[in-house]
Amino acid sequence: MGNKIQKDDAQWREQLSPEQYRVTRQKGTEPPFSGDHRVSDEHGIYHCVCCGAALFENEHKFDSGCGWPSFDRPLAKSAIEEHYDDSHAMRRIEVVCSRCDAHLGHVFPDGPRETTGLRYCINSVALDFHAGE
Repeated sequence: MGNKIQKDDAQWREQLSPEQYRVTRQKGTEPPFSGDHRVSDEHGIYHCVCCGAALFENEHKFDSGCGWPSFDRPLAKSAIEEHYDDSHAMRRIEVVCSRCDAHLGHVFPDGPRETTGLRYCINSVALDFHAGE
């Protein structure tokens, strides 16, 4: 994906809203059902709110009922990185933007069996939708 984007804390705080900063830079989570978790037929790409990297395609979004946007795969495997996350007394796999290390959410093995079987549970404040891409 090219060189990593690195900014100091003050630069991220200036660029992002307080909620975007809390979620993407401090590994927070938005409340369920608070963001854009709806599924539509609109063609488009979801980009990282921090660096603009293309991350997920709307065609791979599905309604998991969990209250966060859910995708069955990233746009490209190189668009994201996955790390073990043992926080909150749980063993999960964190998903981050491979270009700027923004925390996006987590991936779980309970997605649609007819596709990948994966559910990328992503915070909507970490994404910026570009229709028509």
